[in-house]
Amino acid sequence: MPTYAYRCRECTETFELLRPMSESSAPAACPDGHTDTVKLLTTVALTGAASGSAAPAGGGGGGCCGGGCCG
Repeated sequence: MPTYAYRCRECTETFELLRPMSESSAPAACPDGHTDTVKLLTTVALTGAASGSAAPAGGGGGGCCGGGCCG
């Protein structure tokens, strides 16, 4: 189940709720009972090893200096 972050507009506290995606748009009261809250936009960081070469396909090394345009 995903975690959603919210901020209370009355007490300015930030809090998180664990809820199903089907309830992601449902109103959420802050821990102090205030109902004027807004859902925050959060980012997800993905980590892991990439497989294969980091150079772009097509050869030539890529980029201006890798492509031979820099004198």
